[in-house]
Amino acid sequence: MKDFIYNEMMVHVPLCTHKEPQNVLIISNDAGAFVAEIQKHTDISCDVISANLDLLRDAQDNTYDVVISELDGDAVVIAHINRVLKEDGLFVMKHPSLDNVDENKTMMEIIGKYTKIVMPYNLGNCSTALLASKEYHPTADIILQRADLTDGLEYYNSDVHPAAFAMGNNIRKTYLGIIKN
Repeated sequence: MKDFIYNEMMVHVPLCTHKEPQNVLIISNDAGAFVAEIQKHTDISCDVISANLDLLRDAQDNTYDVVISELDGDAVVIAHINRVLKEDGLFVMKHPSLDNVDENKTMMEIIGKYTKIVMPYNLGNCSTALLASKEYHPTADIILQRADLTDGLEYYNSDVHPAAFAMGNNIRKTYLGIIKN
C-alpha cells in the first residue's frame, strides 16, 4: 500500500473528529509526512518530538487537542499522553495487530481509564490504529466540511472516515466490553 494512505489516516481521522483542533503533538521518529498532512489544515499548530519517552515526559500538561503517536503504547506512555491532552483531547496511536488479543486488551483497558472512547480503526494498509477520545466520537462527531473540503488529499474523505471503524463480528466479539464506543 501507499505510504500516503497511512499518513492521511493517522492525521485526518483525529483532526476531522475533534471539534476545533488547534494544537497537535506528533510523536514520531519520521514526522515529516505527518507535518505535511497537518499543514493542509489552517490554524493548526504542530509540535514534533521524536518517539522517546523522556521527551514526552518534558511536554507541558494540558496543552494539546490531538496527539498522534508512533510510540509503543505501554501504561507510562499512555499516562503521559493523557497528561498533555486537554480536557476534550484525543489521540491516535499505532498498535500491535488486532490478532494480539491479550496485549491489545491490556492496552485498551489502560487507555479506557483515561478516555470515554477507545476504538480501533483500519489505516487502509492492512494495519490498524487506536483512536482514544475524552469527548468526541469518531463516527458521530466527524466534521464533514473539514473532511471533504481539505485540499490535496489522495485517499481520506468523509466516506472513508466512518468506514475505517467498521470491524467484523470476530473483532466485536473478541473485544466486547474492551472497545468503548
